[in-house]
Amino acid sequence: MTEESNDPADLRGLFIVFEGGDGSGKSTQAALLADRIDAVLTREPGGTGVGARIRELVLDPAHPELCDRAEALLMAADRAQHVAELIEPTIATGRHVVSDRYVYSSLAYQGVGRGLGEQAVANVNTFGTDGLEPDLVVLLEVEHSVATERLGDELDRIEQAGTLLARSVADTYRRFADARPDLWAVIDGDGSPAEVSTRVDLALRERLGLA
Repeated sequence: MTEESNDPADLRGLFIVFEGGDGSGKSTQAALLADRIDAVLTREPGGTGVGARIRELVLDPAHPELCDRAEALLMAADRAQHVAELIEPTIATGRHVVSDRYVYSSLAYQGVGRGLGEQAVANVNTFGTDGLEPDLVVLLEVEHSVATERLGDELDRIEQAGTLLARSVADTYRRFADARPDLWAVIDGDGSPAEVSTRVDLALRERLGLA
């Protein structure tokens, strides 16, 4: 007879994050995975009521005057509310959470891409999240031409920043993944949603034992 564990850590759900550049397919794959494992699906920015209002401001092309530091701080504020209101309470009950973006997006986009400094952005986000790390980060990679075709012509304020930011973000994500292979799983995001989903499922089985 197996003895039941009383360790609260054993009762926590998994926190799985999807990262990747705009047009990488992460939102689609996050939704497919959350449905398959009956997890709470969420996103950043905008995973809470407060976050939804922040999302409207940060991504609205009508606000080109929004400075880079304000952008970074708004993203961190969204994330602080997200962790406190949704992510931490959910995984504490034993249910899994799948998030479309997390801290690494801010490090890549604002810290490196906007040139604000990786450490400065990391500091404010560590404060906002109280240091919460995911159990796994799934990085979807696609060629820039593929991402551009997927995005089409309707671009938000950050997507309008163009090729230079997109390439900087992609390089930063790969650097993060290479530095922490224990935390990151790199997935080829090219192909149909079903094909990519199969690759994601394989990684989840190998890394977290999710069947």
